[in-house]
Amino acid sequence: MAGQGKGVAVGCLILATALWASAFIGLKIAFAELPPLWVIFGRMALGSLVFLLAWRWRGQMRYQAGDWKYLLGLAVCEPCLYFIFESIALQHTSAAQAGMVTALLPLLVAIGAFFFLREKISRSMWAGFFVAMLGAVWLSLAGESDEHASAPLLGNFFEFLAMLSAAGYTLLVKHLAERYSPFLLTALQAFIGALFFLPLAAWHEPWPSHFSATGLAAVAYLGIVVTVGAYGLFNFGVSHLPAAQASGFTNLIPVFTLIFAVLLLGERLNATQMVAVVLVFAGVALSQWRNTPPTPRGILD
Repeated sequence: MAGQGKGVAVGCLILATALWASAFIGLKIAFAELPPLWVIFGRMALGSLVFLLAWRWRGQMRYQAGDWKYLLGLAVCEPCLYFIFESIALQHTSAAQAGMVTALLPLLVAIGAFFFLREKISRSMWAGFFVAMLGAVWLSLAGESDEHASAPLLGNFFEFLAMLSAAGYTLLVKHLAERYSPFLLTALQAFIGALFFLPLAAWHEPWPSHFSATGLAAVAYLGIVVTVGAYGLFNFGVSHLPAAQASGFTNLIPVFTLIFAVLLLGERLNATQMVAVVLVFAGVALSQWRNTPPTPRGILD
């Protein structure tokens, strides 16, 4: 049963990374049609609506004294800071390059899990992370200039800041997962995100006067499929695997992003990038290859 549960968690993490990769494409499409902050608010509001309609399946909630600071920190890291940084990043760099920067996330989470969650990191996991990161960097260096990347260095820097926020979020999810269901943690993100981005959008950007079917469809996809589906799947996976091990699957995001960019944005992979894709998959496989997985303690204090 334990092996079967791990298999389900792995499947959820793979699907979550694929949905997150598609979000880069969805955001680029939505940002071309609508103001970025209104796009973020729209996806958070739609996600909140879905959670309200499904509230009867919210699962467990065992509040302990002091949990408020971890729950608040989780929401501040993601979606608040994460989406601010990512919205800036995607206005300056391409979807493919932003997706590649996510290869740094597992290393950031592994370091944080080592210091804050007392998780032991095996040599094979470290090696896998570095191999996958090497592949993701190679993907970026092998790519040609993209007309959608006006200032890629600046954009990729803000995507790195987004990854720092995501690392804090992952560690907090691991700490809280024993007492709160994936549903509740994901719903909290959506509710606080909607409340946070509404005044921010109203203050900085006028209400869009024109709506296109493409832009609205992109926001709906981001709010319902990605915000609800991807985060729910990821939170479920993190609750059943060590944080560092679960974060290793995010190395698949650059690969999925490039695949979606080819299919939806007309980008093409060259031969060198194809080799780099194989390297990323090999690194993820290596990071998951271990004899006895450590038992996560889930301690942040």
